[in-house]
Amino acid sequence: MQKTSSRLPLVGLLFLGIFPGVTYGVGCGSASTTTDSPDATASDNDGGLNLGDSSTGSNTDGSGSLCGNARLEKGEGCDDGNAKDGDGCSAGCQVAPGYLCTTVGLACLAKECGDRIIAGSEQCDDGNPAGGDGCSATCQVEAGYACDAAGCRKTTCGDGKKEGSEQCDDSNVAPYDGCSPTCTLDPVCVNGTCQPVCGDGQKLPNEACDDGNVRDGDGCSSTCAIEAGFTCTEQIAALASLLEVPIIYRDFKYNGTAGGHPDFENVNGALSGMVQNQLDVDRKPLLLGTPSKITSAATFSQWYRDTPAFNKTVYDVLKLRKSGANAYVFDSQSDGPTDYGPFATVDGGFFPLDRRDGETFGKQGSSHNYAFTSEFRYWFTYKGGEVLTFRGDDDVWVFINNRLAVDIGGVHSAQDGSVTLSGQKATDLGLVVDKIYEVALFQAERHTSESNYKVTLGGFEKAKSACVSKCGDGIRTPDEICDDGTTNNTGAYGKCAADCKSRGPFCGDGILDTAAGEACDDGNSILGDGCDSQCKSEGGR
Repeated sequence: MQKTSSRLPLVGLLFLGIFPGVTYGVGCGSASTTTDSPDATASDNDGGLNLGDSSTGSNTDGSGSLCGNARLEKGEGCDDGNAKDGDGCSAGCQVAPGYLCTTVGLACLAKECGDRIIAGSEQCDDGNPAGGDGCSATCQVEAGYACDAAGCRKTTCGDGKKEGSEQCDDSNVAPYDGCSPTCTLDPVCVNGTCQPVCGDGQKLPNEACDDGNVRDGDGCSSTCAIEAGFTCTEQIAALASLLEVPIIYRDFKYNGTAGGHPDFENVNGALSGMVQNQLDVDRKPLLLGTPSKITSAATFSQWYRDTPAFNKTVYDVLKLRKSGANAYVFDSQSDGPTDYGPFATVDGGFFPLDRRDGETFGKQGSSHNYAFTSEFRYWFTYKGGEVLTFRGDDDVWVFINNRLAVDIGGVHSAQDGSVTLSGQKATDLGLVVDKIYEVALFQAERHTSESNYKVTLGGFEKAKSACVSKCGDGIRTPDEICDDGTTNNTGAYGKCAADCKSRGPFCGDGILDTAAGEACDDGNSILGDGCDSQCKSEGGR
């Protein structure tokens, strides 16, 4: 005689299951101890187990056992509350290779990192527990690697193949073209609203959550939606001591030399008001009119564009040191050469191309390379009141939200500039608190006398989602054994415990409870074995 859902009372439907580590043998039958785990998130107050509903489980051996009811029954090696493969407990309720199913009602876990079986939360398993080879000591894919069943291999950003943790690969390592030199997606922001990248660990206002991965079942889904039964909060990650920002240098020849550019080593003098207040469609500065110290709008447009006839492009990183709670600073007068390029030299100035002769036009007879421009960008979350400071010689222009914020134009000795992002200035720049904006910095070194550069930036705090299950909401999540709602989570007979991690006594737990009306309890809900699903004796036994 096989059990059907119509014969199970409410108590039996809600609370069938066993406790791990208990030997059963009370009543007319017996049950052995086992291991188990749930995999699917449910949305009803019976914990999502659908106990006694034959449509949610499978009877594979004719024993009357129901796989998928989160109870260990005859012939089962596990039962995780569902009848599907791929989660450690198979559709026939047998433990899959590489898994441990230790607790009824909770997900099966990887048995061992290093057994060459990718299981549980493992992202890889290369057959050893050592890190540094692409698969870490906890079987997570390491940065710069891609792993599959065959093993791990290094990825190459810029080879046109999107692999491993790469969010993109556009066949180059150029910054600010949509795909960064480390193959992460550049933010795409319009008026402070950015397109989110689900799984990048930065929770944007238009994402419900972002916990840094694209796995389902952990509270934040693969589409960055909060899953039923969970609550997610934002946590601010601690800032690193060093920030590396991609930077583009463009090297030029001096005016008057073969192939020289007419705007370099030509005229001197500070000159504000050289550029327009808005960046152009390519997010580059536009010349305002025809200033006396610049040849033309056409020659100016070459400063920050790759123009093989006049410049050579070098990609590098600028290293900024943490300063204060939420700011970073680079200052060529105090930072060493490794902070603005691995080959740079420093004489109390900014000479990032001095040792890049093979990639540039060289020093051209001077003590340093004095003919170059630089461009770098970063995105920040506006909180209000940020003070950004800069120093440069020669030209320095800072644009925030595509609008001119700092103007230190012209050929001159070191000059300082700053902007406080509050009040009317914030209004002029179109800034709204908690929205994300791009800061674009354009610098030019155009005269053989000195070179200095300083930048202080803020607003780097990023929020990441942390999700936890909500015990008492009546929805059973993968890390809960049961959840019948706050009112019913009392731990009494037939009830879930207050912490959702265990149950109170119930029919089928293998412990005879005569006070609750049990005549027998053989540790299962199988009919026809002498003790029925309501813990009443069958057939006069």
